[in-house]
Amino acid sequence: MHSHDRKKILIVHAHPEKTSLTHHLAEVASRTLRDQGHEVLHSDLYAMGWKSALDAQDFPVRQHSDRLSIIAESEHAFAHGCQTSDVAEEQRKLLAADALILQFPLWWFSMPAIMKGWIDRVWAYGLAYGYRGAGNAYRYGEGGLAGKRALLSVCVGGPEVDYSPRGINGPLEQLLFPITHGSLFFPGMEVLPTFAVYGAEHLNEARLATAEDALRLRLAGLFRDKPIPFRTQNGGDYPDAHVLAEHIAPGQSGLAAHVEEVGLG
Repeated sequence: MHSHDRKKILIVHAHPEKTSLTHHLAEVASRTLRDQGHEVLHSDLYAMGWKSALDAQDFPVRQHSDRLSIIAESEHAFAHGCQTSDVAEEQRKLLAADALILQFPLWWFSMPAIMKGWIDRVWAYGLAYGYRGAGNAYRYGEGGLAGKRALLSVCVGGPEVDYSPRGINGPLEQLLFPITHGSLFFPGMEVLPTFAVYGAEHLNEARLATAEDALRLRLAGLFRDKPIPFRTQNGGDYPDAHVLAEHIAPGQSGLAAHVEEVGLG
């Protein structure tokens, strides 16, 4: 591998049990990427005892002591280097990384609270939103995390059919839209289609081996595969930076309207 092909990947994973499938797949991913010649950074949130609640303790040097404004204090702390050390360290790892992998079990149709808390606390004003002090000028395709790739790797307890286009739980990519489009694409990351292992509670050895092979295949394309074609804010589809132009996805509303229909024209 040429030195310019060597990348840094941050794997953030969340499960309290060391023998869980989540931990196992995080290890498989780590070995696979290292075998490819990449450098891997880890954040094992439960092992770290990560504090999940964003609160006044996150701002040891307050700008205003009378009332907690999360946005104002986040902006002040990020700009003046007075964030808590755990947040600053995770931001350092994130900014050093070329790609972010979030490995987690699907708990109540989303990520575990500890991982949501990682995003709540690490996604500071001036970095993930309010970029360059310009309000919402740089969001959805631009921002402090632009140029990085992101992949959700999710362990789903139920069967795949429940998450199919007409399945009772709803399509997985729609359930995860607040994470893929919101948490990751909003600050500028290119988000790959989700990798999921279904029936995670009852994997036999053969199905586990299949899941491992599928993950390795996805990781081989981590920097080549096409990301989900979310519409960018400043690409012309949102003339006022708020609402889709009438000629874009006419008659469509809801989440699907914000994803380009690739290869249909």
